[in-house]
Parts: sequence; structure tokens; C-alpha cells
Amino acid sequence: MPLPFLVFILSFLSTLHLSLQTSLLAPVFKDQSTLQYTLQLYLQNPLQPTNLILHLGSSFSWLDCYQNYNSSSYLHVPCSSSLCGSLNSLACSNCFHAPGPACANNTCSLLPQNPVTRESTLSNALIDSLALHTTDGSTQLSQLGLVNDFVFSCSPTFLLQGLAKGVTGLAALGRSNYSLTAQISKALSSPCYFALCLSGSLSKPGLVFFGFSGPYIFNSKIDLSKSLIYTPLILNPVWSDEYFIGVTSVKVNGKVVPFSASLLTVDQNGFGGTKISTVESYTVFETSIYEAFIDLFVKEALGLNLTVTNAVKPFGVCYGGKDIMSTRVGPAVPTVDLVMQSEDVFWRIFGSNSMVRIERSDADVWCLGFVDGGSHARTSIVIGGHQLEDNLLQFDLGSNRLGFSSSILVQGTTCANFDFNSSKILK
Repeated sequence: MPLPFLVFILSFLSTLHLSLQTSLLAPVFKDQSTLQYTLQLYLQNPLQPTNLILHLGSSFSWLDCYQNYNSSSYLHVPCSSSLCGSLNSLACSNCFHAPGPACANNTCSLLPQNPVTRESTLSNALIDSLALHTTDGSTQLSQLGLVNDFVFSCSPTFLLQGLAKGVTGLAALGRSNYSLTAQISKALSSPCYFALCLSGSLSKPGLVFFGFSGPYIFNSKIDLSKSLIYTPLILNPVWSDEYFIGVTSVKVNGKVVPFSASLLTVDQNGFGGTKISTVESYTVFETSIYEAFIDLFVKEALGLNLTVTNAVKPFGVCYGGKDIMSTRVGPAVPTVDLVMQSEDVFWRIFGSNSMVRIERSDADVWCLGFVDGGSHARTSIVIGGHQLEDNLLQFDLGSNRLGFSSSILVQGTTCANFDFNSSKILK
């Protein structure tokens, strides 16, 4: 979208200061090249539309402030301040260049990390204005909700390497007092909630709701908050900013995948267990889980007269593209269940989330969208983005629980069916 048009639109977007009655949202787009999910919000003064990679495992957000950062309202965080102490700063920075967002003396420093390349660097903590669209749970409203004192990290431009085109930083939704979620909830004086609905569409966005427990209304009438099943969030003793859940078994067509149950327990060193990730494109299984899983899936698929064909990397099992029938919940294949704290609490994965279509000159296949994470994987199961799409996930951090819907295709809707009043989405 041309810059003058963006400025024209922004001039008509009024802002309001947040209150307990305010609810916020941000559209989330899927990048075709990287399969990463990017969240759109507004930063700086005057407010600028800003695209950030969405990450569930980071404790604070960061933004490239070396390029095109021209805010009139940013503040540095002094090293001696109580805020710096609460940020668990690793260093105090001084600078010998021209003063600016990335350069100041006696400044609190953080360690922003790129979750794709794993590169990190020391950089200044900043405070500036943040805004997101308000919502009534059924539509995006025209007003923006303003957070005046949003804390994040500056970062150098090289930290953007490997991220989706047009992204200028990272939106942290991890378990932290300075995540995007926590700071919005503090500004709202509300319980710490956010709900994630990723769209599988490359043209229509999904979204994140902030600061309220519902309603989450799609197709003008379907309130997905009423169909949630809940399971506890588990605190990893080492990687405490990530979201772990207590999967106790994996089933295919109701049959238990045989592997050591000890892999599903998080040990004192933080290894094992199951976490949710928006950075991994597909669910990752530790090798022994993966091998047992694909063996059982292939056997169950034979009952549907499905036989494997040549696999396409990174997947290990594929079927002919024309061999599988289509249903309202995707390809007709065996169901996969992630069983939680009891047999009647399970996350069901249908064909739309278990299978990946690959169409190119040398292949036309449906592949089982799970990958082998190796025999020394830090986390035994990492539920990736493809398995999250068109599922509503509510993170209730006050009660330490996750609400999940399983596929909302069953209810006749998708995460792309929220009413954004699309003229106001600035992509």
C-alpha cells in the first residue's frame, strides 16, 4: 500500500486511553515464503503501522530502531531505575555516537534474540507509544487503544535476518511481565488473557485478541469462547517464558502410539514435555515418538485404502494427491489426538491440520505434516503452526490454563472469517 494512502488512513484513526472495558486485537498474517506469522500493530509517535513476527516463546518484544525509527516520544531506561532492575538487564550501555534510539549513555540493555537464526545481541531498552485496534469481540472497531509506556528492546538491523519480508522486529507473547500480552493487560487493569486464531489462508488474516475472555465471534454468529476445553499450562523450570501443556499420550484413530511416557514429562533441567510454538512450521516429534507415530498412522491409513508414495522433504510419509478424498475438515485421513490430563480431554487433529498439500512439477502429494526432531530433542513434542491453524487457543495466564477448540472447521468457520472491516487493515 502506498505511503501517502497509509498516512491518509492513519489520520482518521482516533485513539482512546485504555480502560477495563476496552478490548484489543491485532491481525495476524501468514508469510508465503517463510510460513512465519506476523502481527500488525502501531508504534512510535506519530503512530506507524508495524509488522512483527509473532513469537510465543519470548519474554520481551524488540524492534529495529537503526532504520526508519523517527518517533518523537521514545525514552531510554536508566540503568539505576527500578524498571531496569525488573527487566533483569544484563548490562549497562554507553554510546560514543550521535544520540538516538540506539545510542545513549547509562542505558539499560537487554538481549533480544532472533528465534529463527538464534542470533542475539545487547541493545538498549526503550519506552514508546503502542496502539492496537479495539474490538467488541465480533468486529474490529475504528478506534485504536493506546498504551503510552510500552517497554521493548531496540535491535540492530542484522537481527532481522531470516524473518519474513517487511517485518521490523518481534512481538513477544511469552510468559513474562514485559511481554506484549502482560503490558496490555496491565494497561487495561484486566486479567492476563490472549486468544490466538491463526489463519491457514495466505490472503486473509487470522488474529490475536487481547485482554478479555470472550466473546470471540466469527461468521457474525459463532462464539468460539463457548466451545473451549481447558488444560493446565505447565511451567518449565528453565524455559519459563514458553507455553507447555501436559500431553499424556498421542493417539491415531483412537489407538495409543507406543513410546516411553517419560518423554512427556518436563525434567528438572527443562527437557521433555510438550510446548506450543508459532515459529516451528510443523509439529516436531522426538525421534522415537515420530517413528512410532508414522508407523501407526500408515497402518491406520491402509484401512482407508491409502498407500504411501515417495516422500517429499521435510516429511517422511506422503500419499498421492488424488488418492485422498476431501471432507469439511480436510483430507479424509486417520485422526490424531493429543490426550491431556484425562482420556476425555484431548486436542483432535483432523486432516486439515495433519496433512500438507505439495503441488509442483515433480510431485502432487498429500504429506503427513509432522517432522522428526532428532533423538536428543530438548522438547519431546513441539506443536507447530500448521497444527494451530483454524484452531482457537485461549491463554489464561491468571489461571494458568489453556483453552483450545480443536478445528473450528467443525463449526463451519475459519480463523479468516472474523469481521475486520478490511479497509482498515494496513498490510
